[in-house]
Amino acid sequence: MALKFKFKSREEIPAELVNLYVEREGAFVLDAEGVVEKTKADEMRNHNIDLRKQLEESSRTATEQLKQVQAEKERLELLAQGHKPEELDRLVGERIKGLKADWDKQLSTVTGERDSLTSRLTAIQIDQGVLTVATKRGLRPTAIPDITARARVVFKLVNGAPRAFENDGTTLRYGKDGVSPMTLEEWVDAQVADAPHLFESNAGGGAAGNSAGGAAGSQRSVKNPFRKDTWNLTEQMKLQKTDPGLAARLKAAA
Repeated sequence: MALKFKFKSREEIPAELVNLYVEREGAFVLDAEGVVEKTKADEMRNHNIDLRKQLEESSRTATEQLKQVQAEKERLELLAQGHKPEELDRLVGERIKGLKADWDKQLSTVTGERDSLTSRLTAIQIDQGVLTVATKRGLRPTAIPDITARARVVFKLVNGAPRAFENDGTTLRYGKDGVSPMTLEEWVDAQVADAPHLFESNAGGGAAGNSAGGAAGSQRSVKNPFRKDTWNLTEQMKLQKTDPGLAARLKAAA
């Protein structure tokens, strides 16, 4: 079941999840970094659009002002008569230099605000997208910071949608078919196989791979015996016997 972002009262929160919520503004919200309500994310996105419009308007205004300065220069040249052309060029050049400094300062401020907002919006959309998919796969509530941190290394927003990239940050990462870009669902399925301790096990409360005599809560990473490159029939049979739920998820992710 997916984690709910907000509850109106503490009584509505499932007992096993009550420690994950904090009281804010008269309600109880999920205490997870980067996760916000959809309305707030939409508000940030709309503000980002407004900033882009401001940049475009600023550029148009600068162009019009430059035209006005040029026209003034021509007018001064006609009226000056007794002034030397190079003196007029110096005076007009100083005015243009002052105007350009003001434009650059305004542009830098708006651009910085836009870039900061874009960075925050990217983290929010990627976090929420991954959490939505991962909770359906049985993500442990305590693993939220871990899986969102992993996702931010791989995904970037491209045209408003999360897109997976290789470690160099520029090479596109492809899905199982080798043609289409990797989806959030495919990436989460890979985490089920590569980091099963982040997900609940149907066989019990412990992490996959714990032995009966091991220390409580111990965890280890499990290679997927259903994958072509790590195929192991013996491990498949053992896993299906000791943890059929995990076996089913690994098989689906292979």
